[in-house]
Amino acid sequence: MTSPPHSVQYPMLSEFDLIKRYFAQHSVTDPRIALGIGDDCALVNPTPGMQLAISTDMLVSGRHFFPDADAFMLGHKCLAVNLSDLAAMGAAPMAFTLALSLPEANPDWLEKFSQGLLALADAHQCSLIGGDTTKGPLNICITVFGELPPGSALRRDAAQVGDDIWVSGALGDARLALAGYWKEIHLEPAAHQQAAQRMHQPTPRIALGLALRGVANAALDISDGLIGDLGHILERSKVGASLQLDSLPAGLVLSQQALELRRKFTLAGGDDYELCFTAPVAHRAKVIAAGSASATPVTRVGCIEQAPGLRLLDDFGQPVQLQLSSFDHFSTP
Repeated sequence: MTSPPHSVQYPMLSEFDLIKRYFAQHSVTDPRIALGIGDDCALVNPTPGMQLAISTDMLVSGRHFFPDADAFMLGHKCLAVNLSDLAAMGAAPMAFTLALSLPEANPDWLEKFSQGLLALADAHQCSLIGGDTTKGPLNICITVFGELPPGSALRRDAAQVGDDIWVSGALGDARLALAGYWKEIHLEPAAHQQAAQRMHQPTPRIALGLALRGVANAALDISDGLIGDLGHILERSKVGASLQLDSLPAGLVLSQQALELRRKFTLAGGDDYELCFTAPVAHRAKVIAAGSASATPVTRVGCIEQAPGLRLLDDFGQPVQLQLSSFDHFSTP
């Protein structure tokens, strides 16, 4: 684990030296980026006829990640959570800005952080075009820009009665890893490390989001837990739903745990960064094809209904009563 320590003295780096050394070397070859890092503003030329999709996420040390989090993995995660928002809208990544508050300019930490950040940026052809740096408590704020054809966005308010509810990938391993760190449960080291990979380096489902344009009706990414995030779709779309609780795809490590824990962490674990989306029954084959084309597992887990509220059902269709809630920054300790 590496972090920007508070007591070690490092060679003096000005704000502009820091940017030049660790971030400005990121090559921008996208013709849509007319001007990147180095001026008061970046200049962007969106593709004619396309809409911009814009999202901002802030990661705070001690709240969203451990103070001694691995710098490379942290660089990956802070961009991944923003790309996940683009995936949920069906938008293709274009560019992002980075605002970074650092306790100290630790060259080793900065090198690893920028490597993790820019490796994921390159993988998704997403250009770093500007931002800000300052001295202070470790905070990372990214604004990401994507684009998509007008009218094609996968919005939270578009679920229709009768739609299937689908989930990408698997849920719960990230929360299981956190439980291991917090000593809530005991995990063998190898199992904990495997689960922690999902917590520290989530996979933004960009390819699936693009493949779902014109197939799915509504979508969002699962960041605070499925039960709460799906609730946003239900509220915005003014519908209800039934969820097949034991059909929820548990992560590889979580699937080996007791039923009660699997249910708890697949429903309300958080930090999954998978997609939850709804689609017409007639589009089932298209959803499966979208999953196959994007190399992303997809699982049908429920149905959108007219009656308000969310109903949890077991494998026999019987109601299951669970008192669970998703993460909330101002109500969760």
